[in-house]
Amino acid sequence: MIRILVLLLLPFAAQAEPVRVASFNAELGRKGPGLLLRDIRRDDPQVQAVIDVLTATAPDILALQGIDWDHDNLALSALADRLRAAGLDYPHLFAGQPNSGLMTSLDLDGDGERGGPGDAQGWGRFTGNGGLAVLSRYPIAKDEVRDLSALLWKDLPGATLPTRGGLPFPSEQAHAVQRLSSIAHWIVPVETPQGRLNLMTFHAAPPVFDGPEDRNGLRNRDEIRLWSVLLDGGLGPAPKSRFIIAGDANLDPNLGEGRNEAIRDLFQHPSLQDPQPVDGAGSAVTVVWKAVGERRVDYLLPSADWVVEDAGIHWTDANGAPLAAARKASRHRLIWVDLSHPDMRPGL
Repeated sequence: MIRILVLLLLPFAAQAEPVRVASFNAELGRKGPGLLLRDIRRDDPQVQAVIDVLTATAPDILALQGIDWDHDNLALSALADRLRAAGLDYPHLFAGQPNSGLMTSLDLDGDGERGGPGDAQGWGRFTGNGGLAVLSRYPIAKDEVRDLSALLWKDLPGATLPTRGGLPFPSEQAHAVQRLSSIAHWIVPVETPQGRLNLMTFHAAPPVFDGPEDRNGLRNRDEIRLWSVLLDGGLGPAPKSRFIIAGDANLDPNLGEGRNEAIRDLFQHPSLQDPQPVDGAGSAVTVVWKAVGERRVDYLLPSADWVVEDAGIHWTDANGAPLAAARKASRHRLIWVDLSHPDMRPGL
């Protein structure tokens, strides 16, 4: 009933318009709580560059990674205010507490010490450091958001937890409390002119910065694999249509350290399609790290029933010329896709 009412209230002409969904690791994390809010409220050049990237691409629904979370969502609301002043209005926001910086009393990273950023459920200098957020032009069904972030790693069907010398690493106690999501896994329903869209968003741990036990590599693989398990019914009811996986997997299909097959296997899931967005120069690269170079690690994977009208990476213009704001905003590049659904044709 809610979806029908929302569609009736939307302008008739808008019902035929594709929905633009974007994913962007904007790297809006700071070294301490409250610092992001301070930077958003003042003339911070990186924040302004992020705003410029978003106003240039104008997504209808934005999955944002790398934004510090606070209890009252003050930073997110301040960012939305800045965007509104720049002509891009997101009246609907969602951000729950992530696992990043959520401290435990155990040594979770196996460094022999407790109380460090690696001993939180997800690496973080403070609670909420580098969380997720969803910004939308269209209503978010907040009461129906499904948050999978509390799922214990050991409880994911088929999970592989790290060992050393045949024993749980770093400890059996750590395995008993370790959550799978390094930041979060959410399913966020959004009521759009193309029908209800379930945004399945996440940000996986980097598969590096560990030892031969490959704790981070195994965790990264299972964070990505969670979506296949969900779609196959292994974690309860799953969306069957009109959904999209959006986020930073921290894994290239072919290059670099990590279990690259994890993202390739996700591409092959029969419920999904890969639009393979590229920038104006024809490159599929979504991040450049100084130490390792170019990688494709950010993804938008719509369900197979969507019609992909267009897709792209905001990094160069149509002539391949660099976009200055994109380079100032983040090492990551905003990716976007325009979606329509066969059931929502004009006049229906």
